[in-house]
Amino acid sequence: MANVCEICGKGEMAGMNVSHSHLKTKRTWKPNIQRVHAVVDGEVKSINVCTRCMRTNSKVQRAN
Repeated sequence: MANVCEICGKGEMAGMNVSHSHLKTKRTWKPNIQRVHAVVDGEVKSINVCTRCMRTNSKVQRAN
């Protein structure tokens, strides 16, 4: 599954794990992406949406 929200474009972020001894290793943070049935331009489509966009009802209209 794609790690990008189709509404807001939120994607994977990169950074570092920092240990107690201050050693650094690369890591990633992935958004919570869900595949939902939503109404897009009057028709029901299956889209990848982050949970933040799902909570704001104005952005994603869930299909029943």
